Amino acid sequence: MSSEKGTTHDWELFPEKYATDASGNFLLKKDGTPRKKSGRAKGSKSRGYNYSSKTKARMSAERAVRNKRRRVETVEAKLRQQKNSLNNSKELLKKLDNKSNNKITTTDVIEDSLPRLQKEVKDNVLFKPNDGPQTEFLAAPEIDVLYGGSAGGGKSYAMLVDPLRYAHRAAHRALILRRSMPELRELIDKSRELYPQAFPGCKFREVEKLWNFPSGAKVEFGFLERDADVYRYQGQAYSWIGFDEITHLPTEFSWNYLASRLRTTDSEIKPYLRCTANPGGVGAHWVKKRYLNPAPPNESFEGADGLTRKFIPARLEDNPYLAKDGRYQQMLEALPDVQRKQLLEGNWDITEGAAFTEFDLNKHVVQPFDIPIGWERIKGIDYGYASESACVWGAVDPTDRTLIIYRELYRKNLTGVDLANVITQMEVQDPYSVQGVLDTSAWARTGTTGPTVGETLQRAGHKLRRADKNRIQGKIQIHEYLRVQQSGRPRLQIFNTCPNLIRELQGLPLDKNNSEDVDTHAPDHAYDALRYLIMSRPRATDPFSQIRNLHLQQAYTPSDSTFGY
Repeated sequence: MSSEKGTTHDWELFPEKYATDASGNFLLKKDGTPRKKSGRAKGSKSRGYNYSSKTKARMSAERAVRNKRRRVETVEAKLRQQKNSLNNSKELLKKLDNKSNNKITTTDVIEDSLPRLQKEVKDNVLFKPNDGPQTEFLAAPEIDVLYGGSAGGGKSYAMLVDPLRYAHRAAHRALILRRSMPELRELIDKSRELYPQAFPGCKFREVEKLWNFPSGAKVEFGFLERDADVYRYQGQAYSWIGFDEITHLPTEFSWNYLASRLRTTDSEIKPYLRCTANPGGVGAHWVKKRYLNPAPPNESFEGADGLTRKFIPARLEDNPYLAKDGRYQQMLEALPDVQRKQLLEGNWDITEGAAFTEFDLNKHVVQPFDIPIGWERIKGIDYGYASESACVWGAVDPTDRTLIIYRELYRKNLTGVDLANVITQMEVQDPYSVQGVLDTSAWARTGTTGPTVGETLQRAGHKLRRADKNRIQGKIQIHEYLRVQQSGRPRLQIFNTCPNLIRELQGLPLDKNNSEDVDTHAPDHAYDALRYLIMSRPRATDPFSQIRNLHLQQAYTPSDSTFGY
C-alpha cells in the first residue's frame, strides 16, 4: 500500500509495529487504517498503557459495578427459577381444583408430577451409589470400615466420594492414600472429573496433591511406600483418612499410627477411617486379622483399641456397569486359579505368592500338650529393638523326629537385658536350661564398649551359639519340615498358642525379585527365629539322657553332642 504524496504515515516510519501479509503489504482494519501487530512492543515492561491513578480508580469502580451486576443477575436467575417452580405448583393446584368433582387421588397427582420430577433428578444427579455394598459403605456409622473382596465392586470410586460428606465444612480435612505415588494417579484423574462438578470453584494444587474447596475444606492425596513414610504426616490432624488397597501395606504399624492423627475441632464432624482391598497382597494377614476374624461380614464390632469396625464384602455383581455384559467377569475367570479365587470370588483364605503354600492349619497347628521331660529342647532367637525380637522354643519327638514348636516370644523395644530377663521368666517351667541359637547380628559391636546382646544373654546364663543364617538353605529346610511323612504327620507342628509364627508361615510372601527367598519387607521375625532353630539341626536324643544329666552343672560348649549334629 502506498501513501499520499508528501505524507509520511506511522507504519512507514515504524514498520515493525504493524502486521504484513505474505506479499509484504500492510494489513488494514475495516476502516482502512493499518492494523498493529498483536502483543506489546519490544522492551516494554508491562502490557497495555500506563494509566493514571484517577483512571485506575475509575476502572476499579467500573469493575466492582460489573461484578455486582453479575451477582444481581445470578440472584435474578434463581428468582426466576423459583417463580417458574411456583407457577408449576399453582398450575398443579388449579388442575386439582378442576378435577375435584372426579375424586382425584394421590396416585393421580404423583403420575402428573413424576415425569417432570424424574427429569429434574436425572439432570441434577452427579453420582448415585450402587445398591448394596457400595451404599452400605458410604452410609456405615462405624469409625473404621473395610470395603473389600472381588475386583470391580466400585471400591475406588466409593473411596473418592466418601470424604466429600463434610466438604461443606471449613474444618474438614481428608487424606486419601495409596502405597506409591504412581498408584495415586488414577485416583487423582478421577477426582478431576468428579470434584469440580460436585463443588464448583474447588481448585487442585498439583504440587501438594491437594484439593481446596470453596468452604475451606481440603482433600489431600498421599502415599505410604514404607513404614517410615508415615512420619511425613506427623503433627497433622485429619477428620477422614482412607487407604485404597490397604493389603499393600506390609504391616499395620502405619495404619495404627494414622489412626492417632484422626481428630477434628468441629463438633459437627465425625472422624472416619476407611479402607478398601482385594484379597491377597503382602499385608493380607493383618488386614484379615483386624477386620475379618473378629466378626462375620456386615456385622459391627468393637476392636481392642475401642474403635467400632465393620467389614463390608464387595462383589462384582453389585456393580451393574461392569457386570452387565459379562466381559469383565470373563476376564477374571481366565486368571490363574489363585488370582481368580481372590478377585472374582473374593476369597481371603487364598494367599497369592505365598512362600509356604503347603502350610495347612489343620495339619501343622495342634492343641498344646505337656512336653515330656526327656525330649530334646532348643530355641531360636532373632533380635530386634525397633522391630520385634522373636524367640521360638522347640522340642523333638523321639518317636518320629517331629519338631514341636511349643512357645514363642514376639515383642519390640527390648534391650539385651530385657530380652534375657523375659526369656529366663518364660523358661521357669522347663526342666533344664534350653540351649539356643542367636542371630549373628546380636554379637556384633556397634562402637560401644559394653557387652553385645549375645554376651548379655550368655552372662544371664543362656547357652547360645551363633546361628547359621543361610537364607536359601534355611527356607528349603522349612519346606522339608512342612512335608507330610508316611505316617501322615508332618515333621513340623506348632502349638496354637504361637499366633505370630502361624501368621507368618501362613502369609509370608515370596520375594518378587528372588523366588528362592521370602520378602524381607514383610514381617518375618518369628520365621527367622524358626529358620535359625531348624538350621541348628535339632535331633532326637536318648529319652533318658536329659534326665540323667539334670543334676550335672556342666559348662556349655558349642561342640556339645546333645546340641545338633
